[in-house]
Amino acid sequence: MVTFSRSTSYNRTISFNRKVLGMGSPRVRRLSWVSRLFKLLVVTGSLLSFLIAFLCGYLYVLPSLSQAFHVYGVSTLNDSVSTCNVLDGSWFLDNSYPLYNATECPFVERGFDCLRNGREDTDYLKWRWKPRNCNIPAFNVQSLLERLRGKRVVFVGDSMSRTQWESLICLLMTGIQDKKSVYEVNGNEITKQIRYLNVRFDSFNLTIEFFRSVFLVQQGSIPRHAPKRVRSTLKLDKLDDISGQWVDSDVLIFNTGQWWVPGKLFHIGCYFQVGNSLKLGMSIPTAYRTALDTWASWVEENIDTNRTRVFFRTFEPSHWSNLTQRICNVTQQPLFDTKGREHSVFSDTAFEVVKNTTLPVTVLHVTSMSAFRSDAHVGRWSDNPSVPDCSHWCLPGVPDVWNEILLSYLLVDNELHIK
Repeated sequence: MVTFSRSTSYNRTISFNRKVLGMGSPRVRRLSWVSRLFKLLVVTGSLLSFLIAFLCGYLYVLPSLSQAFHVYGVSTLNDSVSTCNVLDGSWFLDNSYPLYNATECPFVERGFDCLRNGREDTDYLKWRWKPRNCNIPAFNVQSLLERLRGKRVVFVGDSMSRTQWESLICLLMTGIQDKKSVYEVNGNEITKQIRYLNVRFDSFNLTIEFFRSVFLVQQGSIPRHAPKRVRSTLKLDKLDDISGQWVDSDVLIFNTGQWWVPGKLFHIGCYFQVGNSLKLGMSIPTAYRTALDTWASWVEENIDTNRTRVFFRTFEPSHWSNLTQRICNVTQQPLFDTKGREHSVFSDTAFEVVKNTTLPVTVLHVTSMSAFRSDAHVGRWSDNPSVPDCSHWCLPGVPDVWNEILLSYLLVDNELHIK
């Protein structure tokens, strides 16, 4: 009615003006035509200005809004969390995050506590993962501690695995009143040099362990008659010599990928070996596939999946602006365009290998979701700021979400029974 009334009033005004000015005059008609054209141009210009301002505001003033609506598909071989794929979703700002304070958790490495190391922006702490068609179960620490009572949780892999291990301990410690009842059984500090770490939650008879095995397979000495450039080998057909210690766990989480690069292999004289045969011409992707086939065979031969729930976490993308020059520009917001980082030959290989296993293994496909999080890396906020880091993650941060998804599988599938 308001629009209609304004239209009626406007028509009456035009009619009145026509009578007063004498619209029959050619000069008056020309003036009227020019006036209407001018008004039309003003209205059109106003609309265009509004649209341009709106689009600019959407893209630049409200990046979190555009990010929240950016939903992308993620495939998984194991849709075992009810009927929903928790790995298919998007990032949302949530002011209830983070779930813990890293400075108050004694098991976070100093190098991963970005706030303590001088980072001032805090938005990177507040992004929550929201699946497209369901919700990750709310983090209920007391329920989780009871579910994990008497259990043995084991992480095996590289420093990314250690970061996830630290994250899980800190998440669970928020439900412990007596913090001294949580301790590293050998009194070790959390450092990258130690190959085995074991934190015990005494009041719940729970241990959360980490085994450093960056390739999962054995690293060997120089074989006989090897060329001079060969200084060591990866025995692709033999799992790590500490693998016997991974058996008899209740939850077993593997990862590998970050060390499968020329700089960690060929450039330091490390080549591949199968049996007694050197494979000097074998590519890294082929060697990775061979190593994962060895891992899968070991799981089938050694793990009782009636007791042990096995996970393999996929590759975690880095965000170097220039990998050759090690240029690291940490953003303040997640990326809108991942520029292909959501794809990884290592992740694809893990899916293929797991698909062919005879035992149930769950793939935690974190590659796609982590590809957007250029804001969550350590950057220069480490214990060694002279060495930038666009590979590892701040804590709290992205590894907490990996653990929330891990725990959601355990909760919904009811794999761990309360004693």
